[in-house]
Amino acid sequence: MSNETGGRAAYFVSDSTGITAETLGSALLANFPGVTFHRYTIPFIDTVDGARNVARNIREHVQAGRQPIAFTTIKSNDILNELRASGAFLIDLLSGHLTELEDALGTTASEQLGQYHGVGDIERYFARMRAVEYAIEHDDGQSMRALDIADVIIVAPSRCGKTPTTMYLALQYGLLVANYPLTDDDFPSDGLPSAVARYLDKCFGLTTTPLRLSQVRHERRPNSTYSSLAQCTLELRRAEDLYRRNRVPFLNSSTKSVEEMSAVIMQSMRLRS
Repeated sequence: MSNETGGRAAYFVSDSTGITAETLGSALLANFPGVTFHRYTIPFIDTVDGARNVARNIREHVQAGRQPIAFTTIKSNDILNELRASGAFLIDLLSGHLTELEDALGTTASEQLGQYHGVGDIERYFARMRAVEYAIEHDDGQSMRALDIADVIIVAPSRCGKTPTTMYLALQYGLLVANYPLTDDDFPSDGLPSAVARYLDKCFGLTTTPLRLSQVRHERRPNSTYSSLAQCTLELRRAEDLYRRNRVPFLNSSTKSVEEMSAVIMQSMRLRS
């Protein structure tokens, strides 16, 4: 256990990768922005001995007077009982819903550990992998090849969130996403850069606030023209004017997570995974 002060420990415990527990648990915790959480993701807890080790760490928090919250996606009752005995406030993310689904389908769930984390639809899995390869090839305008098959082309000034949004859409939804940086060379043209102009109907823009952009760029190139507030203000104003002139839908990324941005893009561009 770390020596954190204040806040509340939040454990995400799974018999597989922990991605589901962390994603669902974090979505719930996000509703309490005033509370500080110290997060521990514990994957591959598929034995009682493994659960006892986790329970031992949890008890240290309990003894310090701070009851942890433990989100789990574990199906074994023996393992869950070890965690329940730890003193954590246990939130079983499968409980209830799994039983409801069994009733709806008229069959019982598989007892295989981590079954819901498997590859599942193999075609869907390979589609996501192809999408990731496409995103890497087309990151930051590195390649103009096969833009005609892109589902969406994200355009924005440097450091507005193009790459993480591109990768999330590819990995999570299997969408073919390219992104293209708007630079000084692309202005003062009234139209989109020639490399992407013919794919106007596929384009989606990102913007942010000048202060936020300056802060992000400063981490990369401190005390440079590139990171100056004046340069960031100029680039963002030009980009937003460009979006409006060409009727390119866009959003401000400064206060949105990559998940939220991806959802807006998919809805705006009428995309489905």
